[in-house]
Amino acid sequence: MSLSELTRNAFQSGISARKWIGLCKLFISKNLAHGGAHNIETDISNSVLVLFRDYPGDPALQAYLKQAIEDGILTFPTYLTTFLAASRSPELHNPATLDLLCRVVVDYYYASGLPSPLGWLVPYGEPTARLLNTINNAMALLQTALNLPVPPFHQVMTSAGEIVALLLPCVTDASQIGTEQALICFTDASNLIQHPRLTERVRGVLEGFAIALSMLSGDDAKVAREAQLMHLASGKPDAVLGSSSDTDIVTCTLVLNHLIFNRASDFGSGDGPRAVAILVALLRWTSWTPVTFYSQLIVSALTCLAQSISSTGATRASSIWRAFTIGRLPHLLVRFQKSAQSEGIVEADWHSALQYALPAILHRTDLLEKIDNVGSTGGSDTASEKSVMPQSFTAEFLHQLFQVGLIDQAVVASINPHQPNDFHPRMAAEAQEANLDLAGYFEAKLSPDASPADIEVLLYRAWKDPCCHAAFADVVVKRFTSSTNNVDTETLSLVCKMLCQHEMALDMLSLHAKITDLVAHALAFVEDYDCETVGDPQTAVTHLGDVVLFVEATIARFNLGTHPFMVGDRRLNADFLKTAGMSHRPDELKEEDLSAFSSWNKALFDPSSEGIEDTILRATRPKVLLKIAPALFSHAISQRMEGKMDKDVLSNGISYFLGPLLNWTLAGVIKFLLSEVQRRGYSAPVHLDVLKTLLTSDSCPPAVLSLSAPNTLRIIPETLPEHTRQGQGKYDPKPIRQAARRALGLPEEDLHNTLVMPTPTAHWHEQARHLVTSTFAAARGGRAVALDVDRCLLLSPPTHFLTMLFAELSLAYMGDTEFPRRIATFVLTMPRTPRSPPLLPIFLHLVLPSLVAAADSMSPTEQAMQVDFLVAVISSSLTSALHLEWALLTTCGEERPVLGQSVTSMARRLAGDVRRRGSGPSAAMVLQRLAAMQPFVANFPTFAAEV
Repeated sequence: MSLSELTRNAFQSGISARKWIGLCKLFISKNLAHGGAHNIETDISNSVLVLFRDYPGDPALQAYLKQAIEDGILTFPTYLTTFLAASRSPELHNPATLDLLCRVVVDYYYASGLPSPLGWLVPYGEPTARLLNTINNAMALLQTALNLPVPPFHQVMTSAGEIVALLLPCVTDASQIGTEQALICFTDASNLIQHPRLTERVRGVLEGFAIALSMLSGDDAKVAREAQLMHLASGKPDAVLGSSSDTDIVTCTLVLNHLIFNRASDFGSGDGPRAVAILVALLRWTSWTPVTFYSQLIVSALTCLAQSISSTGATRASSIWRAFTIGRLPHLLVRFQKSAQSEGIVEADWHSALQYALPAILHRTDLLEKIDNVGSTGGSDTASEKSVMPQSFTAEFLHQLFQVGLIDQAVVASINPHQPNDFHPRMAAEAQEANLDLAGYFEAKLSPDASPADIEVLLYRAWKDPCCHAAFADVVVKRFTSSTNNVDTETLSLVCKMLCQHEMALDMLSLHAKITDLVAHALAFVEDYDCETVGDPQTAVTHLGDVVLFVEATIARFNLGTHPFMVGDRRLNADFLKTAGMSHRPDELKEEDLSAFSSWNKALFDPSSEGIEDTILRATRPKVLLKIAPALFSHAISQRMEGKMDKDVLSNGISYFLGPLLNWTLAGVIKFLLSEVQRRGYSAPVHLDVLKTLLTSDSCPPAVLSLSAPNTLRIIPETLPEHTRQGQGKYDPKPIRQAARRALGLPEEDLHNTLVMPTPTAHWHEQARHLVTSTFAAARGGRAVALDVDRCLLLSPPTHFLTMLFAELSLAYMGDTEFPRRIATFVLTMPRTPRSPPLLPIFLHLVLPSLVAAADSMSPTEQAMQVDFLVAVISSSLTSALHLEWALLTTCGEERPVLGQSVTSMARRLAGDVRRRGSGPSAAMVLQRLAAMQPFVANFPTFAAEV
């Protein structure tokens, strides 16, 4: 149940306003205790406002709102903004309804005797842009009231005018108003002033407001805006279909960040063919020349790298960006050149284009100096070589371009004549000294005889040398796939252990190889493995555990839980990893699992047992062992709590799980223990002791600790509740929390200055909004732009996210017509991961009709801008999607609707989608504008047929 459903049920049942408030408080305490106050207030207000659609002018609903405000559960600023936003809906355009809603504010103000509405109606420090948005809604409400028939018992025109008169004096600093917003508000105010039914008091306030705005929106601003609108209205392809600029850092940095965010999944950096398809689609959408394309793409990569460097030096993010820019991007560009030749540009022209672009790129000293001053990454750690660091990035980057065949040595010498001719990356030099190529060198160094310390040193040196990352990834992938195909458990175990224990190894691999393919091979290996055929099952199970830990850790780290894992036509299921720890009662186990449970329980927790014999290992499949491990702990702990098992017997059985033979099963065990501790209200001394034993043991695998740490910190408090201390003394949970914090790389907790992970105060939807507004701020500031759309869709449902996004984009469009369109195009057309739905069809079929219908209730100026914006987004996103489909077909041979539906079918339905909420003037304007664009009609003839 939601607050909206609770309110509807209460109202329809005749429950009084006071009792309704009590029900709301109870619901909030049980379901929304951690929700943001603003979001709860918004939900309460909207839950009542929506009922006015079905019950227009009902005083009982007004009583609900007054009671909520009087009780303090709803504040006036939140009520006002939600009411004014809702008043734009034609479904609320009833004189009685609007008058009742206005009177909630007006009556309170005049009864309170307050001198000014500032502080109670409009919060102190309210951002000017947000206040003006509220004022725009208020003026739109007044315009609606003036156009409604005059009712005999309701003075909606007077009430709406009073709200406008209350709000306008709250604009205390007109200098903070942007020119575009000033022009819009000036136009709306001027239209209202001319209305004959307006009261003199409200007219006077509006005239003063209009005079102040006219000083901000002078003739130059008006002329510039009219020219901009005429440019968009011309329907030229560079105005609406592509980038319309030779400098588009917004689109390029969004695309590059997408490749990094999703590097382990489809359409990420490691998915070479599809990553190249994205670049080819970008080339076609922007219509850039090869020189411009190279310049924009590489400068954008440098901007992302420079921006990721903190004031204190290099970060993990900057290391990944450096590894991508030097180690991965040149390899993608080699593939890109071959695919882009279908544009009619031969390979030689692409070579010369990069040659012409490089001097300008490498003269971006503002970026290169920041990158080079971070510290050594590729040459050497010696002080003598650090002294020539200002040339290190340029040297590495040019060397890599030369190595992959994108430029010639003569080009390197002409561009950077001061670069040492004998520059060689560190790892390549070491390989040459050993008379090996890079691949052979890594093969030798990663041998089974190498010690863990030697491998750690090798990986660190390799990570510092991006030029060798591609060779390292090739060796690891070949070794991984060959060992799975040949059922070489020992070799596969060594590779998986390396990737689990060393983050930098997995980072190198994820930039160059498709991690999901490796996980799929590992899952198939685990599923098919048969211990009955091996000579030493104990060693085999230990090696198999390393494979399981790799799968668990990698799926968690890259959020691959919903990804479809395929080996050829075979689909692998990783659900058994998610459910480990959920079934912990022996009576819930199936026949095969129950038989294994009985055997293992006797082997581990029977005092007369001689330990784990080979026969039990041979008879138990790995997936079964993962499933029964929590049940074994559950049963043993119950026996101990009932006095049927000695403490030493329990400890002895647990010790088996801290050895390499079984410690790979502990993620599910810890999940069970945490859930039981929480379920029992922390009155679980045995569970807590076992949990502490496992998490603080040096034998607990780091992967298990990392997987368990977030839930551990969430469930285990710094001090246990007072009621739990009876019977278990002063149990100290600090060691458990410290182990979890170390696993996550967090600092130790200080009792005097606790650095606990804070509970987010903002509602999830507000967190998504914050990500969006941060993206806008970066775009306005000329910085690298990143928007993790998949994360936003975890925080907010798709329709809610898109509605919020386009509300923010519409506001941003008032000041800049370009970056909002580019961000919208990226969000709608960039392929999403399997856990996220495709957004373009959702936008066109569900969100766009509402946006078009809402434009009908706007002022003429606002309506024109909204139509301009929607036309730009529709044309740009559909064109971009068309180029993506074509690029996937030509680059990857894939002919499938990667965005959920084919672009042709979406274009065919477009006219019907636009008219879905009615054939108002805005719908007609959108369709007319699109039909007048010859490039758009040429790309989508099915659209023209449906108009």
